[in-house]
Amino acid sequence: MRDNIDGELAETVPEDIVRVKEKYGVPEDLRSCHTLVLEDYVVEGHVPVQVIGRLLTETPSIDGVALPGMPAGTPGMGGTKQGPWTVYAIGGEQARETYVEL
Repeated sequence: MRDNIDGELAETVPEDIVRVKEKYGVPEDLRSCHTLVLEDYVVEGHVPVQVIGRLLTETPSIDGVALPGMPAGTPGMGGTKQGPWTVYAIGGEQARETYVEL
């Protein structure tokens, strides 16, 4: 992530990650192991950096994106991609709709 995003990134490990997910409106069925708050968006899960870049470029009227679970082959996960990854929109009029499929 640091190699692909301008600016400083700070990592924190909150005592209660569920509260963070709730604060940023991440629906339970879209949750994963990692939550990133970046500018005005929340990024949930192992979302590829090109999707995050698209989010920051397009600036849609949503709260963020989520790639639920821990799909094989995603950034930070081992294994080989087994099928398409569906990244969902969080919040706004597009909530729970497909943001992008890879």
